[in-house]
Amino acid sequence: MAPSIGFGVDSASGDRNPYDAKLETFNPLFPNGFYLANYTGYANVIHLKPSVTLQPRRSIRLMVAAAGQWRETIADAVYLFPAVPLSGTVGRPGRHTGTYVQRHAAAVLTSHVTMAFDAMYYRIGEAIRQAGGRNSTYLGLEVRYAFAKEE
Repeated sequence: MAPSIGFGVDSASGDRNPYDAKLETFNPLFPNGFYLANYTGYANVIHLKPSVTLQPRRSIRLMVAAAGQWRETIADAVYLFPAVPLSGTVGRPGRHTGTYVQRHAAAVLTSHVTMAFDAMYYRIGEAIRQAGGRNSTYLGLEVRYAFAKEE
């Protein structure tokens, strides 16, 4: 089974005073939405993600994770993917922006074809709920074909 335990920690700055002339919010140039469950962006965030991965066969990998996300500062907005401020969240109480559970399965089907399946449940925090957000479920299926053999 080759179990492995992982722990991811990410932190990106937010603007401490939106009324001064300094822009202190981290600006990710080329964000990958999948990384933070496709719900919140990389700006003004603290993200903690423990995970367990099993590999029952050489060609199959299974992972389960539970993650929590908070605003680095409540003086700045909650940011949606990729870097869009969520209206009505600047300066509002509630640092916790959400918690999600992720299940990921990946399989190498042939030397050219791989497939991955993801299922996530995202429970929003009070900061997003006050802005009109709702809990959500995400399901994704990805099939890749590589012309060259993947190593």
